[in-house]
Order: sequence, then structure tokens, then C-alpha cells
Amino acid sequence: MADVTVRGAGIFGLSIAWTCARRGAKVQVIDPFGPGTGSSGGLVGALAPHVPENWNAKKAFQFDSLIMAEPFWTQVEATGGVSPGYARLGRVQPIPDERGLDLARARADTASELWQGRAMWQVLPVDEVGAWCPPSPTGFVIHDTLTARMHPRRACAALVSALAVMGVEVVPEAPDAGQVIHATGLAGLQELSQAFGKTVGNGVKGQAALLRFDAGPVPQLFADAIHIVPHADGTLAIGSTSEREYDDPSSTDTALDDVIERATRAVPVLHGAEVIERWAGVRPRSKSRAPMLGTHPLHEGHFIANGGFKIGFGMAPKVAEVMADLVLDGRDTIPTDFRPEASL
Repeated sequence: MADVTVRGAGIFGLSIAWTCARRGAKVQVIDPFGPGTGSSGGLVGALAPHVPENWNAKKAFQFDSLIMAEPFWTQVEATGGVSPGYARLGRVQPIPDERGLDLARARADTASELWQGRAMWQVLPVDEVGAWCPPSPTGFVIHDTLTARMHPRRACAALVSALAVMGVEVVPEAPDAGQVIHATGLAGLQELSQAFGKTVGNGVKGQAALLRFDAGPVPQLFADAIHIVPHADGTLAIGSTSEREYDDPSSTDTALDDVIERATRAVPVLHGAEVIERWAGVRPRSKSRAPMLGTHPLHEGHFIANGGFKIGFGMAPKVAEVMADLVLDGRDTIPTDFRPEASL
């Protein structure tokens, strides 16, 4: 019999299962569709922080998780032998105007305090950054050293492999046993919305593309609201759209064509690179916009971990830690804004 049942094998479910198993729990993971088949099976993998200002519990939680990511993924790879493609290589962003330049410099001062010297937010002239740099009207860019990248599919595969070494498999169905955690993404948010007769969360469609372009171990870029993420396997991901209204959750269209065009305008060296995959998926977004963690509002005695939206991979190490604390040790360290009540 399992000590912990995790329903859902996306990034939240797999990360929670891994952390619980490492603490000695017997874990089972259940997903009828298999691991990483929902929004966690995307392409981009930009693990980027919120701006260092107006500090709150969500930003502090995210900062902790991004700092935790390197040892988390190093251990996953060492255990299962599969690389998640993780590397903390930073991010470069052009600064469009003088107002943006003043704001970026103010944020650099704030980051020096809030980021505790564990990462930097710098304003640099473009000639100090090197050739891998988008054009910037002011001649300056933001460079932070907290941002990291990974390949989402490879990260899920790495967790599945590491869990298998720990004796944990992802199965399509099984009876619940022990403590039960629902990490079921969009389906879970829809269940809550239907039960409460109001929108508790919704799905936001994203479209992204994968290019055959080996940029090497360089920072990711954020230009014209587009993430441009070089991966370790010689590909480069760009994305994504944020669509509240959509007819087909898994199709790509001219919205992705626009993303690709904007990326090549921002980084001209990408012009002509082969597009080897176009992807679309729906990401679960809670009403509060923060991850929904804690006691499940519908299933008595069960727990929930949902609403990763765009920051699920970046939040996953810390989400896994606080959920393991809660279900294994009864220790509740979940921020108030992350509790289900914030979206009900």
C-alpha cells in the first residue's frame, strides 16, 4: 500500500512524487494519459523570475524555488540518468526607452537587497554582453543571473526515470491509498468551477515553436514579449501566446506565425532557421494567478496542487517541498495567497 497517491503526472505531480519518495514515502502516481502529456509537455522551459519590486509572498516563493532548482534537478539527473536540460544561464532583455532604463536601474538596486546576493539584476551596455544580444534602442540591456532554462519534456522524462529508480511508476489507474494529492491541471480546475458554480480557474492556451538552431550555452532572451530559449540539445524554443479564447486547444495558427516573426525580428540571426515543431497546449491558471496548494476543497481529506500556469516548472521544486511537508509531516508552510480559498 502506498503512503502517498499523486493523481496527475505533470510537472507538479511528478515533482511532488519525487520529493515524497526521497523522504522515504511509498508513492504511486496515477495519470490515464501518461506523464507530461498535458501542458507540461511543451517546448519553452523559461524559468524566469518576476521583477524585483513590490515584493510579496508569491515572488519570495518563486525566488526560493529558482534557487532550489539547481540542486533539485542535479539530484534528479544523478538518480535517473536522464538530463532535464537544466542550466542557470541567465536572461538578457533589451530596454526600449529612457523610462524603462530608469526603472531597470531602480530594480537593480532592489534586487541587490531582495535577492540576498544569490543572483544579480544588472543594467549593462550592449557591447558588454557580446554577440548574443537583441537590438536595444537605448543601447542598454537587463541581464539577470537568476533565470534558468530546461526542456520541459526532458524534465518530465528525467523525473519519470528517477522515480522508476526509486520504485515508483506512473500507472493509468489504481485505487487511492494513503494521502492523496490531486495535481490534475485544467481538468481539476474545471471540476472545481463546476462544483462551485463560478470560475475557480481556467485554461490559457499557449503556442510555441522549436527551431533547429544551436546557440550554445548562452542566456535566454526576452524581447518583444517573446521568450527565446536555447536548449542543450541544439534546438531553440520560442513562445508563447496567451489566449483566453480558443476553439481548438491543440492546434497552431497564424498567432504562432506572428510569434516566430517577432522572434526573428528581435534576433535576426534566427532568420531562416528551420522550424522543426509547432506546439499548442492549455495551461491551468487559477483565479488568484498563484499556484493552488493545500487541502482540497471538494475531496475530504485530500490535497490539491494546481494552477502552475506559465511558472509551473520554475515553482515546482518549492511546491514539491511544501506539499511534502504538509502531507508527510503535517507542517503547513503554504502562503495564504496560494491556498484554494484565494480562488473560491
